[in-house]
Amino acid sequence: MTLEQALTGISGILVTPLDGHDAIAPARLAPIVERCAAAGVDALTVNGNTSEFYGLTFAEAERMQAEVPAIIAGRAKVVAGIGRSVNEAVRLAARAKADGVDAVMVHQPPDPFVSPRGVAEYIRRVGDAAGLPVVLYLRNAGIGDAAIAALTAVPGVVAVKWASVDLMALARAIRAAPTIRFVCGLAEPWAPPMTALGAQGFTSGLINIAPERSVAILSALRAGDFAAANARIAEIGPFEVLRAEEQNGANVSIVKAALALTGHDVGAARPPAAWPVAPESLARLRELLAGWRS
Repeated sequence: MTLEQALTGISGILVTPLDGHDAIAPARLAPIVERCAAAGVDALTVNGNTSEFYGLTFAEAERMQAEVPAIIAGRAKVVAGIGRSVNEAVRLAARAKADGVDAVMVHQPPDPFVSPRGVAEYIRRVGDAAGLPVVLYLRNAGIGDAAIAALTAVPGVVAVKWASVDLMALARAIRAAPTIRFVCGLAEPWAPPMTALGAQGFTSGLINIAPERSVAILSALRAGDFAAANARIAEIGPFEVLRAEEQNGANVSIVKAALALTGHDVGAARPPAAWPVAPESLARLRELLAGWRS
């Protein structure tokens, strides 16, 4: 499968495992990757948001990027999240190809004084350093249509993970950049409406727990069976509701708690994530997982 094909499928975002001493433990991803490969997940991302990228030290992000491609071992395309200061981003990007990465995903800079043309320059530097296809992770469509068009025109950009609920802006962006692949960046629940507008595939943190459910949703969407896709999304709805608790601060926490409950302990979620999971939420999660297994 080519990278272009993989980006129209599921872009699974891997958690970052921690041991009991709060040190990263990449090897703990092995059973998760195995399950994803068996289910047919197309691409796996290291150092994404579900990976707690901004909760890692730079050295930890480097190590995850260096070690995870070997764990994936060609069973899916590898995408590496790139961000932080421009110099750190360039350092990560410059070693990505040697680490075994297939594409880099540029996080939208969270700097409070970010400018659209500054972001374009940031992406250019990252792309030049990586020498790999670039995927944009766009969470703020408020930068405007002209800025979005400029970002998609940066050499090396091949796709946009659209993580904004502004669907009309997505429709305009797709029309303005017909050669760019747009991916639903808000996971399974938002995949049907974005697919209807022309996006292909979606990001997923669910793949860490139940990749076969994500693949079933993708298959239904590819078949144009929106009723089946929505029915399967409804089945995972309670899981996504739990992740959205505490102002979305439980997003990664619920994934990690679910992994622990299913026998794959990957440690805690770091502050500012909500950890430990609230007792009542943990009880609901336990009940949900039991229902999935029955």
